[in-house]
Amino acid sequence: MTDRDLPIPDFDHVPLGNLTEHLTALDREQLEVLLDHENAHGARLPVLERIRHRIEALDGGAEPTGSVPEHLPETSAGASAPADVTPATAGPTINPPSHGVPTNPAQPR
Repeated sequence: MTDRDLPIPDFDHVPLGNLTEHLTALDREQLEVLLDHENAHGARLPVLERIRHRIEALDGGAEPTGSVPEHLPETSAGASAPADVTPATAGPTINPPSHGVPTNPAQPR
């Protein structure tokens, strides 16, 4: 079975933070397919734990909810970095002592 044939397309590339959202729409059989695939390929412990937790929830009476989201953001939209470093945004200049660095045992004072 290819990665595209799994219940979650490109399952191996879904970020861990988005995985739970993908798993809620799957039934037990689909989760078992993912569990077998993960055990055979990546065996990533956090992924296995989330799948097993969802299977336990379904066994406890939970129902699959919603649909499998196809386009969740792959990374968070954090603050953008400044385009250029200017003297106003640069850090202070560092002038090490000429006789050595006290924190470096290879160059004691």
